[in-house]
Amino acid sequence: MRNVRVGRSIGERLGDLPSWAKRNPLIILFSVLGIMLVLFIAIPIIAMIGGTSLDSLGRAFGESAVRDAILLSVSTAFYATLIAIFVGVPLGYLLARKSFIGKSLVQAVVDLPIVIPHTVAGIALLTVFGSQGLIGSSLEPLGIKFVDAVPGIVIAMLFVSVPFVINSAKNGFQSVDPKLENVARSLGASQHKAFTSVAVPLASRNIMTGAIMCWARAVSEFGAVIVLVYWPMIAPTLIYDRYTGSSGVGGLAAARPIAVLLILVCLLVFFGLSILVNWKRKR
Repeated sequence: MRNVRVGRSIGERLGDLPSWAKRNPLIILFSVLGIMLVLFIAIPIIAMIGGTSLDSLGRAFGESAVRDAILLSVSTAFYATLIAIFVGVPLGYLLARKSFIGKSLVQAVVDLPIVIPHTVAGIALLTVFGSQGLIGSSLEPLGIKFVDAVPGIVIAMLFVSVPFVINSAKNGFQSVDPKLENVARSLGASQHKAFTSVAVPLASRNIMTGAIMCWARAVSEFGAVIVLVYWPMIAPTLIYDRYTGSSGVGGLAAARPIAVLLILVCLLVFFGLSILVNWKRKR
């Protein structure tokens, strides 16, 4: 009798479930796993923000070093993203449209910055752009310096983030029917005109997504930057400096307010970009 009552109880509970849940138990499993993953990501961030007082945020924001570091992170990431779009979108188009010898190798090289540790990326960049490097030794006499200079921050951010633009642009162009470009060409448009007026607008959503991810990856970069440029400090370097106590004041209490400020700035930028993307989609 007890087993019967248990069976009825389970049956009654299942009867309370929505019809889609009864038909798709796999969706329930995926939903539970998804909720667990979202909580895994959200709880540490919420705990960090919740554990930071407004007074400490105000004191951190009042420091010119903190404001300068965050502004430098945001601006250099923006410059790196612009360069990534300028050079990455054409390469994404070639990878999407053309077959050529060594294409698989080119794709592997494009993806390499995502795979290798970013301190290794920094050492590789230092080998090329350092004072004794292949390029740095030639440009430094001209006044162009990368070590402990803003251009070094930009190229370090560009190195680790440009794959997002290239791959996203490639996926966007692959979704565009080449016949549409051919129609434009048949109507008298040049290849450049067909590219800018047909292919790019139709792939713009993917390009925008890649650009946003590129900026996000760039603004969060630490490993490659710190090898090449310790000063001037970007926000992640300053957070590391405060946490380790290199500047005389260290620990979690010193680093956490700066980390929270950086998160809030990134959320504000992401919120603005999402509004822009949705507005363009509705037009």
